[in-house]
Amino acid sequence: SASLTSSSDGHPVTCALCSDSLPASVKEQLLKHMVLDHKLVIADVKLIADFPRYMLYWKKRFTEQPITDFCSVIKTNSEGPVEQQEHYFLLCDALPEDRILREQLQQRRLVILDQQQKERDDTTFHHACMFCNEEFNGNRSSLLNHMAKEHSFSIGLPDNIVYCNKFLHTLEWKLENMQCLYCEKTFRDKTTLKDHMRKKQHRRINARNHDYDRFYVINYLELGKTWEEVQSEDDRELFEDEDDDWSDWQAHPVCAVCLFCEQQAETMEKIYTHMEETHGFDLHKLKTDLSLKFYQQVKLVNYIRRELHQCRCYCCQERFETKEELVQHLGNTGHVMQLPEVSHWDQPQYYFPTYENDALLTALSDSESEPEGPNPSSEVPIIAEDISNLKVIKQTSVLNKLLKDRET
Repeated sequence: SASLTSSSDGHPVTCALCSDSLPASVKEQLLKHMVLDHKLVIADVKLIADFPRYMLYWKKRFTEQPITDFCSVIKTNSEGPVEQQEHYFLLCDALPEDRILREQLQQRRLVILDQQQKERDDTTFHHACMFCNEEFNGNRSSLLNHMAKEHSFSIGLPDNIVYCNKFLHTLEWKLENMQCLYCEKTFRDKTTLKDHMRKKQHRRINARNHDYDRFYVINYLELGKTWEEVQSEDDRELFEDEDDDWSDWQAHPVCAVCLFCEQQAETMEKIYTHMEETHGFDLHKLKTDLSLKFYQQVKLVNYIRRELHQCRCYCCQERFETKEELVQHLGNTGHVMQLPEVSHWDQPQYYFPTYENDALLTALSDSESEPEGPNPSSEVPIIAEDISNLKVIKQTSVLNKLLKDRET
């Protein structure tokens, strides 16, 4: 069978049925190409944890067996003349192999999150600055923030980095070999290299070098948004003066979408009011009654989104033909504020949004009653995080059960 071991984190992504390729950031164009040129439709694309790796897997499998061995065939205009009929191929998780693949890609995400969590909590980090040789012990953030502040060299916020030691060793190897980190030209000695990087303002890494992609968590979690885009968004903000004039700053308006209908609003307050008054759904009440922590709220919203997307009642699991019929059922039965057992939706697969850029998730916050974490650091931005033990999550995850079922 096809292997998941070969890397596909770089760019571009190649079509599963031909040699055409496009950057991962324009995934929609590639999907359109496959529909128009190959009649291939992939179901629930937004729920695929790693689309480039998914495509790589099926590209190999389609060279081994006919596409009809994997895909359902959909005939269009079946009542019309033969010459007007077209056959489309549907690839979805109804196929056991596709379902297992999707679960494996999801599991891979958990491994990355686990590694990132270990590095964020690690207090045994020890490394010297590659520019001034000052020794740093404790948490990796002390060194990364030092290089950004004292040497104007930033590789991103500490919490965006994974496999930090390997990342630093990669950069140090380049410097030891007299190579500029930005333009990647080689120089005759360290003094010339240092002057070059200072004068040319090359104290940064090369955005076109996709070898660095593996060191940024975003490349495992959010398709189409590369590490250099994340880096440009917020790196410098850590070190700007607090008295800067922000009077001309204007926030981009949010576009929050209702869980139950197509209603949109430019503020979270309006969409919460709409859901409560129109649909009888009060997320704040559920948060308070169930004492939901931040990531539990994330998982609950993603779970409800997923069930509604599949036209299934999140309380009793009854399916409906349309979302409108489901919403009517929720109101008639009172299921709108009734949830199944916590264990049903408090699952690691619901860490990830059903829809990209779901504004509802950005407005969530920890309960006011939760105590602050010990020893808050003034250097590290405080980001709400789930206090769940990731090792336990991995051991009890439904993903493991599915993988064990496959083995047996």
